[in-house]
Amino acid sequence: MNAVVDQFHKLYYESGVWMRTAWLGVPTQKCPLDLWIYQEILFELQPDLIIETGTASGGSALYLASVCDLLGKGRVLTIDIETRPNRPAHPRIRYLDGSSVAPEILREVKEAVKGAQCVMVILDSDHAQAHVEKELALYAPLVSAGSALIVEDTNVNGRPVAALHGPGPAEALESFLAQANDFEVDEAREKFFMTFNPKGFLRRRAR
Repeated sequence: MNAVVDQFHKLYYESGVWMRTAWLGVPTQKCPLDLWIYQEILFELQPDLIIETGTASGGSALYLASVCDLLGKGRVLTIDIETRPNRPAHPRIRYLDGSSVAPEILREVKEAVKGAQCVMVILDSDHAQAHVEKELALYAPLVSAGSALIVEDTNVNGRPVAALHGPGPAEALESFLAQANDFEVDEAREKFFMTFNPKGFLRRRAR
């Protein structure tokens, strides 16, 4: 079974179709199976604030905000070092321009977290191991007890795609989990077999 899934995963990923996948006309650069899981997580958690690092065109932020509209609550704070024109405007989305690990951005994020009872975090910016390790150190403490932390693209560096990528999110996550006793991998989120985030769906244990 795993060999079959990995073979399809490689075929799907290398086709680049995920880069031509859009939500309401805006590219998301996501696997639709993962987006379905995201809406299940949002429904279960009813988060007050979703922090996303890595905005790109803003398609995933718009998707998250659209689900929040259906739920009647929640807002999205999305961060990217690159400013792109024509990102979607939505009353639930706030864009922050800058590095996700820059002190001035962290100050803005921590200010936004104040008063939010349920905070979830999605890490999808620079996929170098060192950067993801910094993000995990800075953003994991902001995740509410019982809420979700998602490390995206743990499939690169041959897991099973992009074999030449080099150490990235998966290696950073392994290092993090070796020390973080309050987070656990939520394997139920991989129920569709293929995900761009293998072992990347985490749950913070309830205190």
